[in-house]
Amino acid sequence: MTSVTGGTGVRGAVIRRVEPADTARMRALRLEMLADAPLAFLETIAEAAARPHAEYAARVAQVSAGPDTAQFVADPGGRLVGHAGGVTHPTEPGVTVIYAVYITPTWRGTGLLADLVDGVAGWSRSCGRDELMLEVVVGNDRAYRAYQRLGFVDTGVRLPHPNIPALRELQMRRAV
Repeated sequence: MTSVTGGTGVRGAVIRRVEPADTARMRALRLEMLADAPLAFLETIAEAAARPHAEYAARVAQVSAGPDTAQFVADPGGRLVGHAGGVTHPTEPGVTVIYAVYITPTWRGTGLLADLVDGVAGWSRSCGRDELMLEVVVGNDRAYRAYQRLGFVDTGVRLPHPNIPALRELQMRRAV
């Protein structure tokens, strides 16, 4: 189990909130995320690759502190191997929306997902929010089952994918 302040997760990866010093490693992880799962995130690899370092630095600085948005990474030393973000729900102040969850392929199935979600949950709880929500593309059964194992429940809500009209997303929630 990890905490907001960080802790050792599976196989020695430390789960912690991202820091400004992580900018270059976060950029590398973001490009990996987009190359590996282009439909899962809301930008293209070309858009992300074209973004200047200063924009990455500003984004990392924004999510490294404060109660409204945060990003957590899995850091085994060297290259980052996992990511999960959290943001206050725009209309439900007691809910944290989990977004941009990613685990490097060689680390999948190791329990790292639970550690990253625990990092977001601990931060959410410390900010006074007691529920987590996320969305999964309908048909992504591996992710759906993984989140079920972590206690998330399908709410029955279905939404259009923000970028690809042919796809639908399903909403899942759980207590922190």
